[in-house]
Order: sequence, then C-alpha cells, then structure tokens
Amino acid sequence: MRGRRLRSQYLDGRLDATTASQATAIDTAEGPVWIGKAPWYDDPFMGQIDDARIYDKVLTAEEIQQVMLGDTKLAGNPVPERNALVDIRDISSLSWSRGDTAASHDVYFGRDRDAVAGADNSSPEFQGNQAGTSFSSAGLVEFGGGDYYWRVDEVQSDGTVLTGTIWKFTVPDYLTVEDFESYNDIPAGESGSNLVYVAWKDGYDNPNVNGSTMGYVTGVSMESGEVHGGGQSAPMGYNNATAGISEVTRNFTAAQDWTANGVTVLSLWFFGDPTNTSGQLYLKINGVQMNYTGDAANLSLAQWHRWDIDLTTVGTNLQSVNSLAIGVQDIGATGTLLLDDIALYRSVP
Repeated sequence: MRGRRLRSQYLDGRLDATTASQATAIDTAEGPVWIGKAPWYDDPFMGQIDDARIYDKVLTAEEIQQVMLGDTKLAGNPVPERNALVDIRDISSLSWSRGDTAASHDVYFGRDRDAVAGADNSSPEFQGNQAGTSFSSAGLVEFGGGDYYWRVDEVQSDGTVLTGTIWKFTVPDYLTVEDFESYNDIPAGESGSNLVYVAWKDGYDNPNVNGSTMGYVTGVSMESGEVHGGGQSAPMGYNNATAGISEVTRNFTAAQDWTANGVTVLSLWFFGDPTNTSGQLYLKINGVQMNYTGDAANLSLAQWHRWDIDLTTVGTNLQSVNSLAIGVQDIGATGTLLLDDIALYRSVP
C-alpha cells in the first residue's frame, strides 16, 4: 500500500500540511503533557500559545472549522477563505456563516483594506444590508484584479452592530490548471482524502509499460521543502530502464476551456536533480504531444525552470480540454522531477 497514516496540520481552519503521525497516543494519566517545550533540552517555545486542547478522537475538517470560529457572534467561515488565491472562474459570490445572534448583515467590499476597515453605511464600500449569508460579486471582481477586501458586520435585532473581521482574497492574472495545493495523505476511502496519484494516473501498477510514479511512494507523498509557489509541489518519478516512457495523466471530470479570458500560453514549472538521467520531457493536451525544446540538461539542475507552451500552435480543441499528460521518454532515462504551478496566461509571464 502506498503511503501511511499521517498527522494533519490546519492553519486558520484550512489543511496546511501533513507530517508523520505520533507513534503512541497522548495519555494524560501517565504524567504532565508539555505544550511548547522541548523536554530533551528544556528549550521553551518563543511565542504565544492559547486555547490548547486535547481531544479523545480525531476531529473532522468540519469540527476543526467550528473550533476556529472564535467569537460565535461574529460572521465566520468566509468563502473565499482568508487570504485565498482565487481563480476568476471560481468567484461568483461571497458567503459566510451567520453569527449566533445576528438578525441581518451589513456587507462591505473594496480594493483598499483601510477603506473597507473604516467604512460605514455612507461609504462607497458599503454594499447594503441583507438577511442572507451570500452576496453576488458580479461586476466587482475581474481577471488579474489582485487583492480584494471584505467585511461583514452582524446587525442584532435591537440595532446593535458587531463589527466583523477584514477578509482578503486575491484574483491573479492567470487561470489555474494545477497548483498541487489540495492534495493530502488521508487514506483512500476516508473523508477528505485527495491523493495525488489518484488524480494523476501513473504507471505504479504496470512499470514495464509506464515507468512513472506520481508522489513519493513511501512516507509523505508531496514535496513541501522545495516548492515554486504555495506549500507543496508534486514529485514525478520516471524510470525508463525497461518501459521506454514514463507518463502521468490528469483527466478532467468536466472539459476545460483553455481559451477563456483570452489566455494563449500554458506555463509549467519543473525542478530537476543532479542524479537524474535526462530524457525528452514532453506534455500532451488531449493526447497531442509537445516536446520540451529547452536544454535537456535542465532536468538535472536543482533549480526551478519555467516551460511556456504557445497554445495557438497546438492542434486540438482548446475549448474542450479533457486531459493533460506530462512525461519523459527515451530508454534509460531515470530520475525525479518536481512539478508545480501549471497555469494559463494571456501572454508569456
């Protein structure tokens, strides 16, 4: 079986990283439990720790979100999430969870954080009072718009207003194809499982035909130490000792339009390794192959390389992209590449 059970770490209620699980359970009956201290060196944690808890079960993602709410009289659980990087295709509305005693909600929205923070009902940032917990963003956000800020104040039945938190999200000047941020090591079949080698089909079960593996085969599957953007990248192993090709494929559940918003360039980042044996790097869009025309030695360099593909030269229907494959061919080529930040741009970044 690939992988092993791991400990999940959450930041602001969102899955941030996974690490090796503790070998034994915490038993408070056996003695004191230290939090923020290394017992081997008596080295204290430099910082602040608050509201430490020990549960007798594993919390679900939904239960963790509830724990992170804090003051339950305020609006919470913003969508988009705090500081999220949001594809323009995924932002049609804003939503939040109602404060416990709220009768209605005052919504504020704008591009200037200070203006949103200081706004009142007479400010241009004020978007109105409403009973529901969602708000259309139509006409307010645009492709490449950058940072947006919003705030939801909870209005009580007696007219008292509880000022909400300032939330931010960012709309970049590209469309995301794959950033590898959502993958985890929760075992298949369990709630929240999103394994990279399930989404990206590899040759693990048939290495004589396809020498690829997606994700590290043992331990943590994703790479978190060397990334181009975000918190993790994807290791793609290739072994053409007998297979001849090593290829991983992502099939899209719904066909993607790679002409939307005027995009014309597909950009992919890869990171090599000095122990790699170089071969021909390539990708396929709907089965149509494009070869990497850069120096093959880049596959052996421990640095990030950007590969840009002019989509206007690809002979396939880009308004209906069903699959993307990445591979290395040539007998004898072996090694591991890190992949990250596959995106669509209007022009070369």
